[in-house]
Amino acid sequence: MAVALAAADTYVVVLALTDMMRGVGVGIESLQRATPIISGFLLGYVAVLPLVGRLSDLVDRRRVLLGCLAVFVVGSLVTALAVELPVLVGGRVVQGVGGGGLVPATLALVADLWPAGRRGVPLGVVGAVQELGSVLGPVLGAAVLVVADWRAIFWLGAVAGVLLAGAVVVTGGGGLNRPRVVPSSLGLAAAAAGGLALAAPAALATSVTLGLPFVPFGGATSRLATPIGIVAGVLTVLALAATMRGRWAVVRRVDLLGALLVGGALACVVLTFAAAEPEREVVGPLGYALLPVAALLAVLYLVHHRRTVTPLVPRGLVRGRLVRALATSLLVGVALVAVVVDVPLLARLVLTTDQTEAALVLVRFLVAVPVGALAGGWALRHLGPGLVAGAGLGLTTVGLAAMSTWGVGSLEQWTSTVVLAATGLGIGLALAPVNDAALAESSEDTHGAASALVVVARMVGMVVGLALLTAVGLHAYYEAVAALPDPTDTEALREAAVVQVSSVFRGAAVAAGLGAVVALTLGRAVRRVDGLVAHGAGVTGRE
Repeated sequence: MAVALAAADTYVVVLALTDMMRGVGVGIESLQRATPIISGFLLGYVAVLPLVGRLSDLVDRRRVLLGCLAVFVVGSLVTALAVELPVLVGGRVVQGVGGGGLVPATLALVADLWPAGRRGVPLGVVGAVQELGSVLGPVLGAAVLVVADWRAIFWLGAVAGVLLAGAVVVTGGGGLNRPRVVPSSLGLAAAAAGGLALAAPAALATSVTLGLPFVPFGGATSRLATPIGIVAGVLTVLALAATMRGRWAVVRRVDLLGALLVGGALACVVLTFAAAEPEREVVGPLGYALLPVAALLAVLYLVHHRRTVTPLVPRGLVRGRLVRALATSLLVGVALVAVVVDVPLLARLVLTTDQTEAALVLVRFLVAVPVGALAGGWALRHLGPGLVAGAGLGLTTVGLAAMSTWGVGSLEQWTSTVVLAATGLGIGLALAPVNDAALAESSEDTHGAASALVVVARMVGMVVGLALLTAVGLHAYYEAVAALPDPTDTEALREAAVVQVSSVFRGAAVAAGLGAVVALTLGRAVRRVDGLVAHGAGVTGRE
């Protein structure tokens, strides 16, 4: 449920974005300034994954879940109270940090609770609810907007996070320590002061005496640049320091320097491609500066990895089937993002100019993905991850190849629904097997790190794949336009734009086909020998 909440929050802003812009004083004519509202969440989501994955291998995974939910709640509250764009973006980044950490911790918990050979269904459930969140996110956002404003979306997210944290405590059994008094008290005080600073209640802020803490310093306009805002910042620092007291041994084992290097490199990659305007460019405005920085940080991490005693990514982890699982996950991300972005684009070109109606066409695909995830998890009980993932990505390849032949009237035919559903089903089938292969290749004390790497690979595939496939599509578009006898012919230009989308689908089909080939190497059918569960010739766990 926590993973579903985080996934839904990724897409919940789709319909509320313009309202959120107005809420922080940004007009619709400045849409490019709102890009960080979306990319900020993605930035926090991806950059924190390696750190949280490794942390979940060193401490109780339930405590990691609770910590991530707490961060998610704080981010939701900041977002709900924001009246300035930087604060809104900051809240989304914090939400992403909390939401991103939930996935590897949950996958690692599955590995703890189910032995190899029996993880298929629970892994399928995790994959299904994660994809179901992408379907429910826009729907829930639209439902809230019917009866309230956009801030209610994030208030509800905060309440849901608190309820889920309570559920983890109640159903998790023993072993969870009681909250420490000093850090908890400082944290609550920081939250109260920060909430007051951001909300700035009129009854207090306009009072002659009580309003002094809400008066900005100098010529500042931010609500955080006030005495109450400074108090909230100081209390936050003290709360963090009190929380870390006595836990520096764990911090040293987590490898914070390595996490900063890897997280910085991932952040540079995300900002490079996520901030780009797909219609005009492959690399974002700062990309040519950020990509060299990302490469430098990656090299520095490799040097650090060889020298440090306990590296962020445990030595010997990235090998064998895990490498192939990461490659498969990356290619799944490429295929997934092509459908998610370009199906609504095609719908706007040939069916409707309304963005909401165009997005509804994508539901035919999105609904099939969680169904495929559950089916793939169930199939793992009888077949190996290689066969299930390979078959799923093979089906996706066929679906994308069919989509690459679509023309102006294709979406009006019933066969388009079949193709979209089959493509989604195929991608869903690959989710659980990839995670299962990664967990089977890693030891119990590296399950969190392995799970995090799989998610990182998929997210990088989506971000970079979108940019590269868009470049391929734009090249085809410009060639088609150059060949037109009349460049002002509207209908001909629309057909050229359809050629662009078809080229993207063709490129995604190639990625899915490569993914299918790699996926076939993830393991053969499961067999049981003397009470042991084995994949092929290698015993992976006890029944």
